[in-house]
Order: sequence, then structure tokens, then C-alpha cells
Amino acid sequence: MTHNFSVSPDFNPSHISGWYIFNTWLQRAISENIHLELYNDFESHRNAIATDQLDLIYANPYDAALLVRDKGFVPVACPENRSDEAIIAVNKESPLVNIEALSEGTRISSTDDPDVRMMCMIMLEPAGLDKNNTALNQRDTYVLVAKDLLKNDADIGFFLEETYNDLSEIIRGQLRPLVQSEIHVIHHLLLAGPKLASKRDEIQQSLLSMSDDEKGKGVLKSLNFQGWSAVEQEDTEFMIDLMDTLTE
Repeated sequence: MTHNFSVSPDFNPSHISGWYIFNTWLQRAISENIHLELYNDFESHRNAIATDQLDLIYANPYDAALLVRDKGFVPVACPENRSDEAIIAVNKESPLVNIEALSEGTRISSTDDPDVRMMCMIMLEPAGLDKNNTALNQRDTYVLVAKDLLKNDADIGFFLEETYNDLSEIIRGQLRPLVQSEIHVIHHLLLAGPKLASKRDEIQQSLLSMSDDEKGKGVLKSLNFQGWSAVEQEDTEFMIDLMDTLTE
């Protein structure tokens, strides 16, 4: 049997090869056939989730709620010392110096990354802004969000902190963070579906020991990970409850 593995589409494109390397490593570690399927956008990725095409997912926090509570996935691990934080950025030459300086009609450029959009919209609340009095331009990638800011086609852009920091120095040099979230407990995590649930502990132990040998260290480096931390059901339920609270 071949199991299908996918990654939330918000990862940095420069790490595509890293995920293929990880997939090859994982197959050998747990002696299972695993096919990596990467999707270009959230819509196609969520369609694969909805139609039960995936057995292992490196999921964003928003999708984790659906996967755990509705699809029977179990938490395995999350990247070590890494939380999901969001950045609202502007063109470096923008006169904006804080969130309170924004006004109704603000043009926003954003991907369809749900947890990032949620965090950024919360950070806009001090300016009295919400989805009803702003203009949202949805882009497929964070690079396109950055381009909107550089071309002054948007006033502010929503970014995943990790992806913002992975932008080229040339692009980042022309942007300026306006505000950044500091939630600390929201993160992507690896989830195993019902067909792989019996392998959950084996997968977890394999991930936790990756940094113990040179080959595993090389795989981690290809993903820009320090290592993996174990995630239990209770930890995941807490994160999901927090996400529910923040979106109310």
C-alpha cells in the first residue's frame, strides 16, 4: 500500500527539494511506501483533505482543527523551537508608522493562508479595521504579496514570519514590518491519518531521533528545521481551542 503525504501550501518554495528528501528518508525510517504530493494552492490542498486522499500531512494550524476533529488524524510532531507568527509589512517608503495610522479602505495583499490572515486581521483591530471596511487582494504566494507592496498596489501585506524572513535580501530591503504577532503557541504540525495511526509512535520516534546521525541532520537542514518536538493530543486540542477563541 502507498500512503499519500502532503505539505500545507504556505511553505517556502525553496524548500520543495527538502520535502522530497524528507519523504525519502521517512519511507526508509518506517518501512512504508509514501508518495509526496504537493499542491500549489490551499483550495486544491483542502479538496484533497475533503476527499480523504491524504494519509500524512504537515498541516497549518487552521487545517489541523478539521483534520483532528473531523477526519480522525492524530498529532505526531511539530518543528522544534518554531511557532507560527504573522507579520504585517509595508513598502519601506510608506509613511505608515503604526497600525493606528491605517484607515478605512486600506488595501491588503494576502495569500489564502488562514491562520496568518486570522492573526493579521486581529492585529488590525486597533485601527478599527475588519473585512468589511478594507479591500483584500488575494495572491497565490507570499512573493506576489511582496510584489504588490513594491509596486504600491497594496498598502499592507500579510506574511507568515518564517516566509517573510526567507524572502531575498533585496526584497526584504525594500519592505518594513509594521507589526508582528507574539502568540507563541500556534504552529504547523505533522499529522497521521487513520491508515497510518498504528505507525504514529514509530514515526514520532524516528523524527525525534533525526538529529542523532549525519543523514538525519542533513534532512533537517534541507527543511531549515532544528529538529522535531513530540506533540500529544492534549497539546493539539489546546491549540485548536485557542484558534477557535481567536476567530470568534
